[in-house]
Amino acid sequence: MPIFEFTCKDCNLDFECLVKSNKSKTECPKCGSKKLEKKFSLFGMKSGDSFTSSVSSACGSCTPSPSACSTCSKK
Repeated sequence: MPIFEFTCKDCNLDFECLVKSNKSKTECPKCGSKKLEKKFSLFGMKSGDSFTSSVSSACGSCTPSPSACSTCSKK
């Protein structure tokens, strides 16, 4: 069951919602409106005490040391 992020077009509330199926009717928890815009969100993970987005400046082949990578050090 994925969690989606939405913005309510009536009250501009940004919120997350656990969507059980594509037939689920999601509504704004503040005003009850069904006029929602699904936001684009990225996968993230927690590593120790810090949050890491799935998008980084590293090329992906050099993690955890992008400074040692000839591809990433050219940026």
